[in-house]
Amino acid sequence: MAAPKDSDSRKLLRRLQAVMAEAAEGQERLDMIVRLVASSMMTDVCSVYLHRDEQTLELCATCGLNLEAVHVTRLRVGEGLVGRVARSRGPLNTADAPSTKGFRFMPETGEEVFSSFLGVPVQRLGERLGVLVVQSKDAREFNEDEIYALEVVAMVLAEMTELGAFTGEGEALRPRHASQVMFKGVTGQEGACEGTVFLHDPRVVITNPVTDDPEAEAARLHAAMDELRLSVDRMLGQASGDRAQEEVIEAFRMFAYSRSWVRRMEEDINAGLTAEAAVEKQQTAARARMRVAEPYLRDRLADLDDLSNRLLRMLTGQGRDRGVLPDKAVLVARNIGPGELLEYGRKLQGVVLEEGSVGSHAAIVARAWAIPLVIQAQGITTEALSGDRILVDGDQGIVHLRPDEMVRKAFGEKLEMAAQAQKRYATIRDTDCVTLDGERIELMMNAGLLADLPSLPSSGAEGVGLFRTELQFLMRNVVPKRGELASLYSGVMDAAGGKPVVFRTLDIGSDKVLPYMKAFEEPNPALGWRAIRVGLDKRGVMRMQLQALLRAAHGRDLKVMFPFIAQMQEFLDARGHLSREIARERVLGHTLPREISVGAMLETPSMAFAPRRFFEEADFISIGGNDLKQFFFAADRENERVRRRYDTLNVSFLSLIEQIVARCAETATPVSFCGEDAGRPVEALCFVAMGLRSLSMRPASIGPVKHILLRTNLAEVRDVIGRAREAGAQTVRDAVMDYLRAR
Repeated sequence: MAAPKDSDSRKLLRRLQAVMAEAAEGQERLDMIVRLVASSMMTDVCSVYLHRDEQTLELCATCGLNLEAVHVTRLRVGEGLVGRVARSRGPLNTADAPSTKGFRFMPETGEEVFSSFLGVPVQRLGERLGVLVVQSKDAREFNEDEIYALEVVAMVLAEMTELGAFTGEGEALRPRHASQVMFKGVTGQEGACEGTVFLHDPRVVITNPVTDDPEAEAARLHAAMDELRLSVDRMLGQASGDRAQEEVIEAFRMFAYSRSWVRRMEEDINAGLTAEAAVEKQQTAARARMRVAEPYLRDRLADLDDLSNRLLRMLTGQGRDRGVLPDKAVLVARNIGPGELLEYGRKLQGVVLEEGSVGSHAAIVARAWAIPLVIQAQGITTEALSGDRILVDGDQGIVHLRPDEMVRKAFGEKLEMAAQAQKRYATIRDTDCVTLDGERIELMMNAGLLADLPSLPSSGAEGVGLFRTELQFLMRNVVPKRGELASLYSGVMDAAGGKPVVFRTLDIGSDKVLPYMKAFEEPNPALGWRAIRVGLDKRGVMRMQLQALLRAAHGRDLKVMFPFIAQMQEFLDARGHLSREIARERVLGHTLPREISVGAMLETPSMAFAPRRFFEEADFISIGGNDLKQFFFAADRENERVRRRYDTLNVSFLSLIEQIVARCAETATPVSFCGEDAGRPVEALCFVAMGLRSLSMRPASIGPVKHILLRTNLAEVRDVIGRAREAGAQTVRDAVMDYLRAR
């Protein structure tokens, strides 16, 4: 609702600004504010509740309730009317508070005599900071102007809280961005590091949210909006001819030219906020709506969030220059695409994301770089500051921000143990991987970037068991040219120095969506149009990639592997495409590879029962453990509630691996295991005990896996697994761990 000229809210903000300018301690300033709001709004009570922690609110100041209740009364989020406001992130207005659902009587406050209640959240960009409440003895509902005025005050309180205006004794008044915080996220890539926070999107801090000149602020807003619209129009012009990109930017443009968005910000300015405070107030409201919105609307609100960030940077001049990457930098971001992440280079020690998934583009790059990645660390972008000390435990999915000395010491011991282990592994780098009972095991590395290949000799890998070709497609805004791909693939072979490289053809779809391909909404994308299914339908892209691979070989051996084969005919069709491209290259007079091996990734349980002909036709098989495991257990690997529920060393899963190995042995088809579990020593040991003789993993895992295999008798491990099976165990993990500890 538009605030009238010289409105009550503007008068209130003027008085609030005067209070902010006074020299006062945090508690004293809060006390002055609640008295000011109560008198300005002519209510009997005004109270401020601030968060002690994510789930607990504390009464920190009041005018009208019993002062003895300050810093004594506490509520859980969702408890009482105040807790309901915090949970819903929206206002609650009632003329009869005691009869309102959720009301909880707090005897120490003396609030039983007050009927009317209006509470609004104090929040900033999705972060809950507290609740601002007014109450009156007379039974009445507050009008829209009063609700609006209180919301504007709450927004100013949020900015003042961010600036440290209310610091004092106790958890609720502790200084922001100063104490240590632990975040429990999800492991995106294993490993651990200590470093310095580098924010991908530096925080914009609004130092003065209140204005005396609304007309000047409105002019600043309109000038910034003109600049924003010009930048979006330029983006649209650069995407000319790329229909998918144009559709994305058109949605962006719709918000940039939205009259309702601008009108709401103008209303906030007219109420007494500065232009940047008005932008942030609407951004905060959008983020609150985003939490409960349907997926499609959530995407649109994310566009608005992005535009708001751009507008804030234009108005304040903050965040346009991210600054110089510090030593031992740990990147912290809400989310990030592969192209943006690759621009930082390999100087990063680790990455922490507030969103993301285990199969995301960022996770693929982090694995390629062998740096720890923690995803879904909710709230870290609002808590962290560039320059903060940070500890990233990718093994546990835990992040320590501004850790104390005791935590740093314990973490340092963990890093030192890891460093000592790496030194030990370096001594066996050139040793053949042969178990105590004489079984030779081939250890290969996974890669996805040309920059990964220097790790090949230092890791002790015997070759590249999986080169992910999709990264070159994911990090671009247009389809790469055949010549560019041929040059890249040739460079990979050169860097491998004669060691074998298995190129997996384009594996997109599911969580890997090309920016220039039209996105399709699928209820279960992991089970949808992806990998070889896309390749067989989009034959032009597959043909181009196969031609690039054939030309890159320059007469050398070539290994090509097709992903996500779910039935034999898919493999035969894909291999038929390759045969036609070989014939075409021969007609054109191009040099053909000396020998071509054509393999398939076995990632669906259906292929364990495929016709014998499939195993005869495939030159090699690679078990794609990540997908095979999620389909075998019907447990989405992106879903934390279920993905850790099922053990890789489950007897049923090991029996499936054993069956696949046996079927490959019948036709003398080489078989390997590729996936995260191949790089875990105990899992790798059990896979080898099931008959596998080739494993492919991230480079950093080769040392630990080789170390355990060199010291183990496979016959003994098979016997341990056999006894656990006979005893009816669901998993062999405990039995194998007892055996290893005993040795």
